[in-house]
Amino acid sequence: MENKITNTGGCPLHNKRVVEDSMVTDLDTINSYGDFLHLDRLLNLQNSFSESHEGMLFVIVHQVSELWLKLVKHELAVVIDYVKNDEVAKAQKGLARILCIQKQLSTSFKVMGTMTPVDYDTLRNLLGEASGFQSYGYRAVEFMLGNKDRNMVELHRHNKEAYEMLDQLMNAPSLYDEVNRLLVRNGIEIDKSHLNRKLAAPYEANQSVVDAWMHVYKNAEEYWDLYQVGELLMDVEDNFQNWRFTHMRTVQRIIGFKVGTGGSTGVGFLKKALDIQFFPELYTIRYEFN
Repeated sequence: MENKITNTGGCPLHNKRVVEDSMVTDLDTINSYGDFLHLDRLLNLQNSFSESHEGMLFVIVHQVSELWLKLVKHELAVVIDYVKNDEVAKAQKGLARILCIQKQLSTSFKVMGTMTPVDYDTLRNLLGEASGFQSYGYRAVEFMLGNKDRNMVELHRHNKEAYEMLDQLMNAPSLYDEVNRLLVRNGIEIDKSHLNRKLAAPYEANQSVVDAWMHVYKNAEEYWDLYQVGELLMDVEDNFQNWRFTHMRTVQRIIGFKVGTGGSTGVGFLKKALDIQFFPELYTIRYEFN
């Protein structure tokens, strides 16, 4: 009798997956997977550093990061609208998705940590003055979270589409602006002068916002949805800082304390970003809480 190796369900094991009769195999006549995702174009956008084996890694990691940033921006726009329309549960769901995307940003960048100084040296000269500091996708996310800087808009004046997008975000309420307005609509006082501040100005912490969030946290059962929003904002900030830290440590591992490609101090410049807070009052209440 012939012996057949079987799996735990008693069925013979096969090393070949059979194409089912119902599956579409004539790809010439349909909008295929490759067509739908424009794979011919997408997978031919990694030729910037063809002279260096490490170039493929460098380009793909940064291209993927830009795609994740684009998705964060897309989701943030929806969450801001939900908050404006008092759809708090939907906003919470959107923030939960953003948290997942942020984790992918950090994880994907860790692949860069496999690059050694020797590896990086093969492509450093090919980078020229290109630097992640110049990413308008990153800047858009920062603006939407509340960290605005007019100089970062002017940096992209050469790119009409990017410039207009960032200029619009500079003058629009950030997520934090809209959340603070949500507090007011729920009967929690915040100074009108703060609510009516110039939106393009850098955000400055305000005592009335500290008091408002303290009231929410001390009455968490009454303001449970707002309390949950506050904690989700903290999660978003933590994830953003984790990504910044991963980036900084990866750069330090690869180039040490050399000058960055765009002329910055490199690691020193990246470390300064770790001191920036999007939601300062939510930190303040943690060491004022008693």
